[in-house]
Amino acid sequence: MRNFREYDVWIDGMKMVNDIYEIVEEFPKDERFTLISQMTRSAVSIPSNIAEGASRSSEKDFGRFLEISLGSAFELETQVRIAERRKYIKDKKSLDVIEELISLQKRISALRKKILS
Repeated sequence: MRNFREYDVWIDGMKMVNDIYEIVEEFPKDERFTLISQMTRSAVSIPSNIAEGASRSSEKDFGRFLEISLGSAFELETQVRIAERRKYIKDKKSLDVIEELISLQKRISALRKKILS
């Protein structure tokens, strides 16, 4: 069994969860059941799927959960861009989050390729 707590993508995914929760606190309350919910669920899904995948016995299964985590990271990037267009996030903050997300996406993808090769 792999120790998911040691993967930098899990550590950074956990940081992303905190960042997103802080960001959505500033959103209009009428977004509580829409964009806020979508963004927090996407963010939580990133490290959650890495952790769940690490528990799997096969590399193929772990790779599948990394793929799901990667999909959540792409989904979250899209939602951050929507929030930016709606002017819910300041430009500087959204750029920082998107930069972190792109880095995380690349590293999850690289880990997946490494696991499956």
